[in-house]
Amino acid sequence: MAEVKVYYDRLGNTLTVWFGDPTEEYEVEETGNEIVLMKDKQDKVIGFEKLNFTVNQPEPLRVAFETVAL
Repeated sequence: MAEVKVYYDRLGNTLTVWFGDPTEEYEVEETGNEIVLMKDKQDKVIGFEKLNFTVNQPEPLRVAFETVAL
């Protein structure tokens, strides 16, 4: 079973999504679109962070995932 971790930092205005082990982070790469990719030693993307992400609603942030089989 795959595990995805999602963190929203209201003060820092960031949304961070991990679909790999965060302790395996070795390198980060800025894409230029306010997205930061977190990579492991094999250069595989294991997460990303969206900068300047804001939610203008008082209720908790809801996240939905869809599984796609190739």
